[in-house]
Amino acid sequence: MTLTITPLQGIPIIQKGDDLAEIIQAALALGSIILQGGDILVLAQKIVSKAEGRAFDLKDISPSPEAVKLGVECEKDARLVELILRESKSVVRTRPGLLIVEHKLGFICANAGIDRSNVAGEEEKVLLLPLDPDASAEKLRKSLQAAKGVKIGVQIIDSHGRPWRMGTLGTTIGLSGLPGVVDMRGQKDLFGYELQHTEVGAADELAAAASLMMGQVAEGQPVVHVRGFPYPLRDASLNELLRPKEKDFFR
Repeated sequence: MTLTITPLQGIPIIQKGDDLAEIIQAALALGSIILQGGDILVLAQKIVSKAEGRAFDLKDISPSPEAVKLGVECEKDARLVELILRESKSVVRTRPGLLIVEHKLGFICANAGIDRSNVAGEEEKVLLLPLDPDASAEKLRKSLQAAKGVKIGVQIIDSHGRPWRMGTLGTTIGLSGLPGVVDMRGQKDLFGYELQHTEVGAADELAAAASLMMGQVAEGQPVVHVRGFPYPLRDASLNELLRPKEKDFFR
């Protein structure tokens, strides 16, 4: 089986209220791509957040005393810190220039995923993650499936750093219709050894590959089409990718 990852061309600058399903269908047609059963569409978080109106102007944010105090400690704008706290369950680590939190969605990331890059307008504009990326992916999947009559998967990704490793990479924050984790335990390797612990983070592997094709700066390719994903499609959610706290030795 061959895996192909094709960036879609012709995706415009997304505005609040835009219909991503219609935009993606037009981009697929532009690239002469006909959706087939088993295909997956991977979207950069930013276009989902923009379409869902998750852009905020820092000029409209009044920081709490906690945000002001933490802003001094982290050397960050207290208004930005206020938004980070609103989007978070807890603060995990801080140092000057860095604020690591547990996002309300359950994963650990810097600044609650709030970003200034690739946000058109004044420098005071920031973009928050979608409220429910799983639901966003599910809505888009159902819309495209209804239009095209085939079973597909939809994934929403963001760029995250990793403990003990340099550099960011694409990471799943929402998915619908494809597995997050593939359990290989009980299967045998080439030499007949039965696997005891192997659980593959298949969605995150795909997220990293898709991010490589999207780019990180000004490429303007926020959607990629995937064909040849080596695992069967099925219902899933972000939760299966998140390590439970009782199994997290490093927090």
